[in-house]
Amino acid sequence: MDFIAIDVETANADLSSICQIGIAKYSNHEIVDEWSTLINPKTHFAFTNVMIHGISEDDVQSAPKFPEVVPVLRSYMDNSICVSHAPFDRVSIARTCERYNITPIDAIWLDSARVARRTWKQFSRKGYGLANICKHIGYEFKHHDALEDAKASGQIMLAAIKETGISVDEWLKRVKQPIDPNSAKRSSVRSSINREGNPDGALFGEVVCFTGALQITRKDAADLAASIGCAVMSGVTKNTTILVVGDQDIKKLAGWKKSSKHRKAEDLISKGQNIRIINESDFKILVAQAQKG
Repeated sequence: MDFIAIDVETANADLSSICQIGIAKYSNHEIVDEWSTLINPKTHFAFTNVMIHGISEDDVQSAPKFPEVVPVLRSYMDNSICVSHAPFDRVSIARTCERYNITPIDAIWLDSARVARRTWKQFSRKGYGLANICKHIGYEFKHHDALEDAKASGQIMLAAIKETGISVDEWLKRVKQPIDPNSAKRSSVRSSINREGNPDGALFGEVVCFTGALQITRKDAADLAASIGCAVMSGVTKNTTILVVGDQDIKKLAGWKKSSKHRKAEDLISKGQNIRIINESDFKILVAQAQKG
């Protein structure tokens, strides 16, 4: 029944810009250890990210850089079941290791969002975000603090184990199976960019839009997003949850050099909408990780 739960916060849309890490270790249904630190990502802080987690560049000036905390991460994560809610934290760790030419951490990843979707029928297709599931199980926490979010992911696992009787080890297999083995998958193939997401995909319920110069065609990008569950729309709307920006475009300075979609997404974020902005390279790794389960 032992596992760790982990969460990270990032400074900007680049998932390798980790600025905070939180870890909670669980054994016999309770927390036995916890660890958290700010990280100096040595890069800029986007105002949209600061609005979400409240961490600024000034806050991390004396914080360690990622390579300095890798030994601590390995002590918790190597050969351990690591729970995170959705694949983003997993991709962030992998991308940051890649950025610093660090050997990947040998963790066994388990997505608590996929667990929640298979535990509570009402959340199998929507509403399985961290805050919503914690509200359902009666767990209160401070959202967008890495340690608090890590603990929340762990509590979801404990609640799911109690609800289903499925152990942590067994969940590693169950999350790779269809939510409803008897249901037929809907086709996501369309001639336009718009797509319906595969209902068994890891990110079903997310709504994706693409902007900027991508290395792959928009059709291929849309197909990849739909394969992991994302609905794909041609424009940014109040339903958008993820904006994927071309790698070159994400590096441009703030202001009118950004696309209209990018600016609209940032405007919606400033008004309280939960939109995650990521670059194309991170999107591709996100797809690969989500397809693995």
